[in-house]
Amino acid sequence: MLYVNDQFFDEAHFVAASRRFATLPALAGCRRYRYAVCLPATADWLALFFYLREAGGSVLPLHPELPREAARRLARRAGCHRLFYHDLEAEVLEGGITPSPGGELLQMSSGTTGEPKCIARRWSSIDAELDSYVRAFREPEAMTAVIACPVTHSYGLIAGLLVALRRGQVPVVVDNLNPKYLLRRLREVPKPLLYSSPAMLNTLCRLLPRGERLHAVMTSGTVLPGPWFQALKAGTEHLFQQYGCSEAGCIAINPAVGAATDIGVVLPHLTLVGAPGPAAPAELVFEGEDGLIHTRDLGYRRADGMLVFVARLDDTINVAGLNVYPQEVEDVVMAMDGIRDAVVLRKADPFAGERVCLLFSADRAVAPAALRDWCLDRLGRHQIPAEMVQVRDIARQANGKISRREVAARLEAGELALTETGEG
Repeated sequence: MLYVNDQFFDEAHFVAASRRFATLPALAGCRRYRYAVCLPATADWLALFFYLREAGGSVLPLHPELPREAARRLARRAGCHRLFYHDLEAEVLEGGITPSPGGELLQMSSGTTGEPKCIARRWSSIDAELDSYVRAFREPEAMTAVIACPVTHSYGLIAGLLVALRRGQVPVVVDNLNPKYLLRRLREVPKPLLYSSPAMLNTLCRLLPRGERLHAVMTSGTVLPGPWFQALKAGTEHLFQQYGCSEAGCIAINPAVGAATDIGVVLPHLTLVGAPGPAAPAELVFEGEDGLIHTRDLGYRRADGMLVFVARLDDTINVAGLNVYPQEVEDVVMAMDGIRDAVVLRKADPFAGERVCLLFSADRAVAPAALRDWCLDRLGRHQIPAEMVQVRDIARQANGKISRREVAARLEAGELALTETGEG
């Protein structure tokens, strides 16, 4: 049925696990409850997930490395009645919310632009997404899904694992995220299609021996920084990209990525509302069987149907009436030799209203004047960072996203290890 790292688990393994679960008092009448599940072994988590989904229960997947108090906090925020934390002795929680008939997958939003919130998606909606995904995206039918990202997250769970199973394939779940082990495992799998985070994909590209390429890669979660995208495209035979959000799952897929911002063609179970064009980018809004989905992403649709991402609406910076889209600045900065990562933040300015602040990490100390000269040759004056701060590292989330709100708060609190600071 599936591999976890090098170990194969057949259907009989999951059938036997289901029989055990059916005897647990905490799972009696499971349709009436919401369950938070935080189990350390991937195969155990998946067995309980399959059981609850088949039984019409509702489940909140939690990453196994969460401490108990953090798991409990998220479970309560999601309105769960029971928490399985590292074993099958369920903790009873107060204040649970009655689930929708038929059960739901519960997910916490990424929190990149605000407090994480609970998203509840009915299993029937996820089935519609799976059918649409498999019908529209035919290229990987002869490939083997290798899921090297958390299967407690919708990207790895739905797009990676459940899609592969829906296709009748035997997926490989890799929770040993040592890059050298992952490369070895990819070499053992016939025609592997890798689902992983942007940071891991960038690391693998750096480790690839000269002349070796990854067979196929799916990116998701965030638009890759320009230099990372170019390295990945050069090191991959088939590069795919998908676009989505917690409320809707996968929205669009690009089966032949030519540019990092080309996020895909809308899947058939959804419709783009308003169809904004290149001359007037607008919020990407979609309609499905559950109603309207407001993404808070600024973009447009080209004449060939391709959706193009411009920026998060919440991230756009207005400098004296001119819009600055952070990724454009970040890509320019990261193209400078030696710079590893960059994030652009908004800061209030008494004259321009807002100004651009840049945090970056590099292999060596970079003089702000040199970086400013680099930017002056490649950006408009309103896009030039008025403040440049070199830090040791920029923390990304597991899905590759950067929470600008969190980074700004840590900078303000003096929690970042600084190297250089410059004012424009």
